[in-house]
Amino acid sequence: MATVRESPTQGSVGLESHFQGGEHDFSLVLGGPLYQLFRKAHLSGDVLQLAYRRVLLIPLIAWLPLLLLSTKGMLLGRAGRVMFFTDLEVHVRFLIALPILILAEMIVHERTTPVVRRFVERRMISDEDMPLFDRAIKSAVRLRNSISMELLLIALVYGLGLWLWGDRVAIGSATWYASPGGRWHLTPAGYWYVFVSIPIIQFVVLRWYWRVFIWYRFLWQVSRIKLQLITTHPDRSAGLGFLGKSVYAFGPLLFAQGTLLAGVVATRVIYLGQNLASFKLQIIGFIALFEFAILVPLVMFTPQMAKAKRKGLAMYGQFAQDYVEGFERKWIRGERDAGEEMMGTGDIQSLADLGNSYGMVKEMTAVPFSLADISRLAMVTAAPFVPLLLTVFSLEELVMRIVKMLF
Repeated sequence: MATVRESPTQGSVGLESHFQGGEHDFSLVLGGPLYQLFRKAHLSGDVLQLAYRRVLLIPLIAWLPLLLLSTKGMLLGRAGRVMFFTDLEVHVRFLIALPILILAEMIVHERTTPVVRRFVERRMISDEDMPLFDRAIKSAVRLRNSISMELLLIALVYGLGLWLWGDRVAIGSATWYASPGGRWHLTPAGYWYVFVSIPIIQFVVLRWYWRVFIWYRFLWQVSRIKLQLITTHPDRSAGLGFLGKSVYAFGPLLFAQGTLLAGVVATRVIYLGQNLASFKLQIIGFIALFEFAILVPLVMFTPQMAKAKRKGLAMYGQFAQDYVEGFERKWIRGERDAGEEMMGTGDIQSLADLGNSYGMVKEMTAVPFSLADISRLAMVTAAPFVPLLLTVFSLEELVMRIVKMLF
């Protein structure tokens, strides 16, 4: 249930003391066994400093042995294999997507941590409901720091992940990582690829999915609290517009996911001769799926926002009715003090201000995001596929088409 609050100072003292205690500085990424391991190994500071060390070390562990072991295979006379250097999917996965997924921690931390505080700073949680908000934070922290969950993710990677990859290893032609025939006819580079490199990026991706789940579970719990919404807020979202902007924190994840798929498509198009247009539906479906996953959970706040809008329209409608009736009696019917001039009176400006306020309530949306938010996320997700258009158009044609689309 939502209540429409017009006084900005209501309950501010109690909430301010809550916030100054630091209870609401929740971070989605500053916790968990891997985070603690990175700190002890001097790969991370308390707030994710030393990112360059993680960005260099982790991708190198995944990619560099593949280069060295596959090059050794070539020197031993195995040049007939599909070359490691031409496997775009591998290079895109470990040299582009994986570093982005690692750097995304800093962006998510910086953009989601203030979101939690804003519920308190904007006095959207009443004093009596603050314990519910605190419990939601504590529950999210427990899930984020769960040792058993990260162990489960590792088990999934080496259980389900290897089972799924077993079918892919059983190929019909020799590659840098496997020989044709059986499921596990792996080269030395292939063993590192299947048992080290692939599990690394699978674990990183699954860990991100778990964090996103924690974030939206937290938002769902907050959406069940009776929020103090202001229907005349300039953001046209009753004060919840900051939630729509918070989705940009997950832009790097969408870009990395797009990069992973773009690497697969690039391999099929460039080396297997498949048509880029044949992947159109998959690419569109992929973009739509991740847009849905990021934005739709925010619709959890729609019932409160819609109720606040209905209540706001009723309140401002009644207030406007009372005001215009008095305005009409005074200035239209002439029931005013003798000699009082209409020009220069504050009644005219008040009537205009009232109309603006009612218009803001009427224009309020029922979701805390806009079409601009949707389009920007779509562009971020689709960006990795733009270079693939060079397989269809020349650089000049591609630039001209992009310019025409923008202008």
